[in-house]
Amino acid sequence: MALVSGMDIIKECTSRGLVAGSFNTTNIETTMGIVAAIERVGVPTFIQVAPTNVALSGYEYVYDMVSRRLASCDVPVALHLDHGKSLESVEGALAADFTSVMIDYSEYPFEENIRVSSRAREMCPPGVSLEAELGSIGGKEDDVAPEHASYTNPEQVKQFVEAVGCDMLAVSVGNQHGYAPNARINFELLAKVQAESPVPLVIHGASGLPSEQLARLHEFGVVKVNVAADLRNAMIRSFGEAYAANPNENSLIRVSTDAVAAIADVVEARIRTLNPSVA
Repeated sequence: MALVSGMDIIKECTSRGLVAGSFNTTNIETTMGIVAAIERVGVPTFIQVAPTNVALSGYEYVYDMVSRRLASCDVPVALHLDHGKSLESVEGALAADFTSVMIDYSEYPFEENIRVSSRAREMCPPGVSLEAELGSIGGKEDDVAPEHASYTNPEQVKQFVEAVGCDMLAVSVGNQHGYAPNARINFELLAKVQAESPVPLVIHGASGLPSEQLARLHEFGVVKVNVAADLRNAMIRSFGEAYAANPNENSLIRVSTDAVAAIADVVEARIRTLNPSVA
């Protein structure tokens, strides 16, 4: 199946009461592992890449890699730009035919966030979904951390969403980027944000959240949950264990295949946790 619009993923998940995992790819092994898991479970999904991870290849290579693998996959998948910190990154992803983008100006003042996020909305062709962020999510992603983390203010949510015209809203409600084992969702705050938001919500930083919290997110208008650190850890651990077992190992394909399997297991477990109704 060809890549689908991010809007298609949002509509299907909201209509079926599902939560789309959004999994960061970095290379061919990660992509293969993600798609293998998607095929096992059958839940519509986002595959995403952050600008920090296209430095090696560029957006076009990521598009080619993902779209080629998805040609034999029957599950709807959208290709998403994660944490576009500039309009230039949004432009680059759109030029490469990404079907969903995120503009993240959450570290800037409210009015500036609206101004730049609205411009990103104007740049998106019909059908390309836009995610924006209100409230700055803490923790580190690719060793990049916000200067100031802050919770999402429910009183600003409706005004922000209506002014920007975004299709999804990323929120800061106790979630943190990277592997943050002490992170916890403030469900009271999340419920207040949900009550004010005209669009579905997005939770970043799922790698550090306990499974029992992830399993509740569908109750709070969450349509998309980002997972990155767990996948990267699975791949690095797989290669590290191969080296520890045999420092003279030279079969890269065997080690890479093991890494794909490890990534697939992590992705499948996350999708099932996010969707308790899926058998």
